[in-house]
Amino acid sequence: MGINVNFEGLKPFIREDEYTKIQPSVKMAHDLLLSGTGAGNDFIGWVDLPVNYDKEEFARIKQAAKKIQSNSEVLIVIGIGGSYLGGRAALDFIKGNNYNNKKHAGTPDIYFVGNSISSDYLSDILEMLGDRDFSINIISKSGTTTEPAIAFRIFKKLIEEKYGKEGAKERIFATTDKARGALKSLCDKEGYETFVITDDIGGRFSVLTPVGLLLMAAAGIDIDKVMQGAADAREEYLNDDINKNV
Repeated sequence: MGINVNFEGLKPFIREDEYTKIQPSVKMAHDLLLSGTGAGNDFIGWVDLPVNYDKEEFARIKQAAKKIQSNSEVLIVIGIGGSYLGGRAALDFIKGNNYNNKKHAGTPDIYFVGNSISSDYLSDILEMLGDRDFSINIISKSGTTTEPAIAFRIFKKLIEEKYGKEGAKERIFATTDKARGALKSLCDKEGYETFVITDDIGGRFSVLTPVGLLLMAAAGIDIDKVMQGAADAREEYLNDDINKNV
């Protein structure tokens, strides 16, 4: 389904000649982005991500999501900033607001923690969790950011007390750096399944990486269709004509 944009409301604020004059600047920015020669080019992995992603890891994400759906009534997503906002926005956009309050048989409730240091908020989440079966997705490049680190410590202790260390190992999924960092070291030591936060994609652009895809898949969202939609959009936006690329 296409999206129609009506620019009539802009006419009192932007003259036709002003609109036309920005075309060269738009083309220059477009070319710099696609050629990877502009400022910040170390962090533009998101440009080609919809057509250039790790298919093996993508398959593991879907397997992990099925595992979560089969053994958990709740998925605790631990992250801050871009490490959770993209996934949360996708959940709200596709599944609607108040997902947890709607009937969704076969998929877990999803609670977001680690984005503040509020003890009241954590207490409320623990109360809502109750005795229900749950899994954890900890999302952190380093594992040392204060808010998610505190939350992970609390829920890691809880999940180990509930299922034992071996059982907990099957319910903790980490999205972190490929090779370094405190969280990656812990995952290697404990045997947690890990997914990669790539170096060339910043948190604000990471929703189509494991950062957002695991929770989406766990919520029953068809991530194959999500990626195909992103690939279709990418193809549309390769056009540098401002009259067509909107």
